[in-house]
Amino acid sequence: MKAYVVDSNFFIQAHRATYPLDVAKSFWLKVNELAQSGTIISIDKVKQELFNKNDNLEDWCKGNLPDGFFKDSSTALSEYSKISAWAISKSDHYLPNAINEFLDVYEADAFLVAYVLEDVQSRVLVTHEVSDPNRKNKIKMPEPCKHFGVSYRNTIEMFRELGITF
Repeated sequence: MKAYVVDSNFFIQAHRATYPLDVAKSFWLKVNELAQSGTIISIDKVKQELFNKNDNLEDWCKGNLPDGFFKDSSTALSEYSKISAWAISKSDHYLPNAINEFLDVYEADAFLVAYVLEDVQSRVLVTHEVSDPNRKNKIKMPEPCKHFGVSYRNTIEMFRELGITF
């Protein structure tokens, strides 16, 4: 079974823009169902990004995501070192701040790509980031995903792939 590893923007964009908690209850019931079944998972770095807001989304996550939903990203340190070496090798393209931000220990992006790369056959990254290879001031996750052969989808593509409607 594939595991879809969700970025913090999976939750944040849904909550703030597309599927507010108080309006799109069926979306959040489906997210809960997918989390309970292990179809969607995430990593500890995403938890840190979500659990520093003191808002309704944080409360929902705490009350609805199962224990073990947020996986330990330190299991993918070998892959993280490959991602880091790739980012540093792109210093002729990306600005230093872009590389520093991408590799910041408190930022989830590089760790998400590394975690999926650790088991690339059975994990898929779910993010709303889109490829922007010409951008110099930010490394978007699709760029290292493409380089390392990591599959990624946005939320709607994931739902379609799973055959889910709500």
